[in-house]
Amino acid sequence: MSEERPRAEQTQSPIEPLYTHPASPFVKTEAPVPLQLDIIGPPSAQSTWVTYRTQIEFGLGMLAYLMVLVGSVTVLQANPGDAAWRYVIALLPVVPAAVTVWVIVRALGRLDEIQKRIQVQAFGFAIVSTALVTFGYGFLEGVGLPHLNWTFVLPMIAALWGIGTAFFTYLHR
Repeated sequence: MSEERPRAEQTQSPIEPLYTHPASPFVKTEAPVPLQLDIIGPPSAQSTWVTYRTQIEFGLGMLAYLMVLVGSVTVLQANPGDAAWRYVIALLPVVPAAVTVWVIVRALGRLDEIQKRIQVQAFGFAIVSTALVTFGYGFLEGVGLPHLNWTFVLPMIAALWGIGTAFFTYLHR
């Protein structure tokens, strides 16, 4: 008996492996068909909340801060004296300010890596610049300039943080 193998007839063309021609300049490729979405009507209020969530929360926090600040100043001016409750009323604006700080920190955590880098650089710029300005002004107070209140330090940090954000965003474009 012969052990001759039967010949296989090639009725089908050989299967080419995947990714045979991905870099070939002779194979024409086509762009994918765009996805058709049927959107009916204007975007919902939910999308506005999601899009502007941080700005809305920050605005509400600042509004609460301003309302509590005006109320506490009004109560303190209307009730002169040395009552112990005056200290509690004087510290009430710190509560909405702390909520606003929490909103800002949460918003910074949701940024992508490049935006986090920009914010860290801007905040570092703001802190160092504020330190230099207050340190330098401290020397100027020694030679006769009037003493400045500490309440000017936080707005200075915020303003310099905004300037730093604009500058570093420009650099990273």
